[in-house]
Amino acid sequence: MSGRGRAGGEASGDTRPSRRRVSIRRILLRVVLALVLLPPLLTIVYAVAPPVSTLMLARYAQGLWVDRTYVRLEDIAPALVRSVVASEDGRFCDHGGVDWQALDKQIDALGEGDDVRGASTITMQVAKNLFLWNGRSYVRKGMELPLALMLDAMLSKRRILEIYLNVAEWGEGVFGAEAASQAWFGKPASELSRSEAARLATALPNPLARNPANPKPGHARLARINRGRALGMDPHLDCLPGFASGQ
Repeated sequence: MSGRGRAGGEASGDTRPSRRRVSIRRILLRVVLALVLLPPLLTIVYAVAPPVSTLMLARYAQGLWVDRTYVRLEDIAPALVRSVVASEDGRFCDHGGVDWQALDKQIDALGEGDDVRGASTITMQVAKNLFLWNGRSYVRKGMELPLALMLDAMLSKRRILEIYLNVAEWGEGVFGAEAASQAWFGKPASELSRSEAARLATALPNPLARNPANPKPGHARLARINRGRALGMDPHLDCLPGFASGQ
């Protein structure tokens, strides 16, 4: 009897690690499933509700100040719309969330040992801002691609650009065009001039170091170049009715 008891005990003991492994697998599967389903579910919500970026959420969690006033795209000066597209994604209306032509060029440059920059579309930046983290990382960049394709499939170009202009960082704790316009120029985003719009647009790549109200020579030069390019953007804004009219 005692032998059968020991055998039974050993068998019972053998099943515990197995059950533990099954439980761990189930938990991991649920976590992966949640991570896969969360972005599309949030995108459905963000199609109608003002979104917040992961950087904004991180600042809220740390008790840090966040300045953001959500505004509709039509309440943002057309000059800023054109300047931002010219600066960040000139082919915004022509691609499906990922600019494969620009990406191929950057991959070729990487293969030749050159410094890789650019190829990040506005849609990819929205994907990063809404679902991912800051910092340069090939892992994060790889995750941006399917997320950008998803956003482009689920949202209109107009909505994607509106979200971008309301979550982009324009200074320490300053998010979105309205807060940036008020912080740097003391006026609503709807009243920005072409020069002010160009300064804001060219501050986006380095918002913590570039001051749109008092740009350094390098920043001022980029803003002048951007202003010229923005004037020629109308033919490339056919996906944004009302913003290709030369206003």
